[in-house]
Amino acid sequence: MLPRFVAALIVAAVTLAACGDGDGGDGAALTDPAATQPPPKAAASGKDVPAALRANVSDADTLSGEGKDGLQQRLAKLRGHPVVVNQWASWCPPCREEFPYFADAVAEHGDEVAFVGLDFTDDRDAANRLLKEIPPGFASIFDPKGDATRSLGGGRVSPSTFFIAPDGKIEYSKLGGYADAEALDADIRRYALG
Repeated sequence: MLPRFVAALIVAAVTLAACGDGDGGDGAALTDPAATQPPPKAAASGKDVPAALRANVSDADTLSGEGKDGLQQRLAKLRGHPVVVNQWASWCPPCREEFPYFADAVAEHGDEVAFVGLDFTDDRDAANRLLKEIPPGFASIFDPKGDATRSLGGGRVSPSTFFIAPDGKIEYSKLGGYADAEALDADIRRYALG
């Protein structure tokens, strides 16, 4: 009796080991359906997302507005909510590196915080290619002359990130890129949500 039981266990173990996820992975997709799903968007979090934040997210991963006027119009619509503004450009390698961190931050905090990009002194076609290649999850203002960026005190270092309080005042400016998603999340919690 025992040898048949042991043989059955061996057959079961070999069968399970052969059942991968079809792409050479570890089989997590078979046991965890969420492993194959993209991270949930903020609007799908079940929370009641304010209309201004929903409207802001609807323009995600596009150049939506131009120059200082475009930035001022976007920020006016978001008054009353904390805003994180990321200055970036397609020619900036550290900007590319931190885009996935911002995509995670938008998914995590987009129901409480607005995210806006400033495409600083860039080529429109190159910027659009980057937004398709590495979508950051936020709408960006095309800023070919740098006027919008300079209005926030930026333009000296790319990338830079500005934390704007609900009353429209700059709470904090971070010059340079984020080393990892945790550092960005800590600043969001401290300067946008704190």
